[in-house]
Amino acid sequence: MFQKNTILVLLLSFCTFIIISIASLAQTPAKQVHEQGQAWLGYINQTRISDKFSLWLDLHARRTDLFDRWATTIIRPGITYHFPHNINFTAGYAYVSHYPAAGLNTVRPEHRPWQQVSWTRRAKHIQMQQWVRFEQRFNRKIANDELQEGYNFNYRFRYLLSVLLPIKKEFIEPNSVFFVFNDEIHINAGKQITYNYFDQNRFFLGFGYQFTKSLNAQLGYMNLFQQLPAGNRYNNNHTIRLFIFNNIDLRKKNS
Repeated sequence: MFQKNTILVLLLSFCTFIIISIASLAQTPAKQVHEQGQAWLGYINQTRISDKFSLWLDLHARRTDLFDRWATTIIRPGITYHFPHNINFTAGYAYVSHYPAAGLNTVRPEHRPWQQVSWTRRAKHIQMQQWVRFEQRFNRKIANDELQEGYNFNYRFRYLLSVLLPIKKEFIEPNSVFFVFNDEIHINAGKQITYNYFDQNRFFLGFGYQFTKSLNAQLGYMNLFQQLPAGNRYNNNHTIRLFIFNNIDLRKKNS
């Protein structure tokens, strides 16, 4: 039953992406697609401090234009409340630095409060995680390569589905390799959004290695397809992505 539900969720996620993409492409006739090569490095930490609470921290550094220059850096702390049945609620704040295009110099800051509900399920060989994230994005205004007073504001909704499947072993355990699939859809909302209600889709395939019970690395290819605010301009990013996941449990030390 769980495997059937997983396949159904995967199909629904893929179909939703296709429908949204077609709708967004149809609203503007002259489509311009910019192909990019990127490299993403991320560290995602969850530190359990009690049965009910965890600390969240993820850090990201991203390079673009065949890794020639910086694209984005993110510092995103938060705090998680654990409900029964592997359901968690997390709230936090992210500070994002958006680096300029080639030939420009000004880094644009973004302040991004966020809230997230996540759900994890393990059954037989499959480990599946879903989350819904709600972001409030305050992007500093910029003109003529100079920061301006005030911020542009919009909401963004994100849905992620992640599936992990062990290779050669029955379960994901220390010193084991596993397959990783995830897909994340981003939807914009707000008064300042005119064309790009569909923001982007991130489709990832790769492999992971479980070093210890609390530490694993996931490396693979991610395709990021993004619609820009103009409506007829798109980024198609071919990305090498390496994420390190580190889950620390401090409850044992307190017992």
